[in-house]
Amino acid sequence: MKKILIVDDEFEMRQLLRLYLQQENYLLDEAVDGREAYDKILKSDYDLMILDVMMPLMDGWQTLQQVREISDISIMMLTAKGSIQDKVTGLSKGADDYLVKPFEEAELMARVQALLRRTQHHVINDEVLKYKGIILNLTTRDAIHQGEVLDLTQTEFDLLQTLIEHRGKVLSREQLLRLVWGMEFMGEERTVDSHIKNLREKLQEAKINKTLVKTVWGIGYKVE
Repeated sequence: MKKILIVDDEFEMRQLLRLYLQQENYLLDEAVDGREAYDKILKSDYDLMILDVMMPLMDGWQTLQQVREISDISIMMLTAKGSIQDKVTGLSKGADDYLVKPFEEAELMARVQALLRRTQHHVINDEVLKYKGIILNLTTRDAIHQGEVLDLTQTEFDLLQTLIEHRGKVLSREQLLRLVWGMEFMGEERTVDSHIKNLREKLQEAKINKTLVKTVWGIGYKVE
């Protein structure tokens, strides 16, 4: 069963999320602020964290940054801030999705299910994808270069895997949203750009040419 951590300082919001998610029989845990959430992730394994932005002690942005240092758990930001810049900030800091309050139950559940499907391991034996010195272990979901494991989030790994599997072909932002995020994803095409930017920066940090992922202006992205 999938385990979800709900992080919100408002009791009513935690109860609402619990009410919706219990219908799908998910295992649920709660934290009232970022510090408690960080401590719980240190001690337990979760498949998804639903993270509010405006919280005391440690807000959602700080929590997101600290959690990303220790975990590649899927993270959905949940906030009343709905501007494009807020969404870009969340995605650039490592969030996998961004849902604005107030939200409909159907949209929440569709996004949760899409994120959880991407974390499932369907591979029994180790499957490996190799490209220009990068090794993707599709079982352990590790990206390795020169013996070092790259610090990729789930979404960045999925993006890199998808682009390599379709190497030589230009994939539009719409195609990448469908292939990586799933048909149910209701986000914007800007989501792809933010994650591509993050992926390139991490490739560059690992001394991999960041132009490995090429922009095809007006269309999308590809690897040769």
